[in-house]
Amino acid sequence: MSKDTLTNIQNQLVEFSKARDWEKYHSPKNLSMALSVEVAELVEHFQWLTEEESRNINGQKLNEVKEEVADVLLYLLQICNQLNIDPVDAAKQKLLKNAVKYPPR
Repeated sequence: MSKDTLTNIQNQLVEFSKARDWEKYHSPKNLSMALSVEVAELVEHFQWLTEEESRNINGQKLNEVKEEVADVLLYLLQICNQLNIDPVDAAKQKLLKNAVKYPPR
């Protein structure tokens, strides 16, 4: 079995969508809207928790958060597929930009 990388997961997403004939729905616009819904579902798990409670979720609640994190990542990777964005390269570039914008104290 090959090592799971973001590229492998992106390829799996392409195959998953093709097998279901979903490509026609996977425009950057639609995927962005779906991503925002998934982010909202992630946020919902933390709504009304204290800072401390949010740092100490476990059990079934943690499993539910993991699923939402996965949904967010998968939609984000699908957007990257549609726009030919290398997510790792984009993240590296943003980290460099942030390092200049927010230097250490």
